[in-house]
Amino acid sequence: MRLIIVEDDPMIARSLDNALSPLGNSVDAFSRLKDARAALRHDRFDLLLLDLGLPDGNGLELLSELRERGDKTPVLILTARDGIEDRVKGLDLGADDYLAKPFSLAELEARVRALLRRSQQRSDNRLMLGPLCLDPMAGTATLDGETLALPRRERRLLEGLLLHAGSIAPREMLESRVFSFGDVGSNALEVYVSRLRKRLQGSGLHIRTFRGLGYRLEEVPT
Repeated sequence: MRLIIVEDDPMIARSLDNALSPLGNSVDAFSRLKDARAALRHDRFDLLLLDLGLPDGNGLELLSELRERGDKTPVLILTARDGIEDRVKGLDLGADDYLAKPFSLAELEARVRALLRRSQQRSDNRLMLGPLCLDPMAGTATLDGETLALPRRERRLLEGLLLHAGSIAPREMLESRVFSFGDVGSNALEVYVSRLRKRLQGSGLHIRTFRGLGYRLEEVPT
């Protein structure tokens, strides 16, 4: 998916990019309305993440322009927690959802998934590989049709691996998904990978290690 971020705070913009790029998205970030306008006129995007307070105007201006010309690109507004009037006005102008700052990585990813799913007219958000199925929104997993009870961190690890099923899931991405800031030791990720491997034994699925790179969830050849 191709996403566009319009956010003038470099730290927030970088955090958004770091969270969304590893999920297989192509991300373009702009800090000014004029640059975002040009990009949206020239290219097609699957989702716009739009801050409102920008150096050269209000993000609502851009939203209004998009909808007036019939551009139906899904828009997720990023707004201050107390900006209720802006949220209401944004939704009235055609925004699809809003996210109040400060926000969690998990909530950001969930809202982005929901908007992309809606825009693609998909009926659900399940991630599947072979006999394994995970519903990130419901927080449930099944293996060979049987419920797979997973603690929160193992579930987050599995989601990261399934999002990259068949390819290498970068170690840094998995660590940021599984652990809170400052909460990860040198071999902490390996501990959870080992636990998940044990749960998958005999299922025909395997987590392969790529030293220095990350891990890949793959089906074992028969």
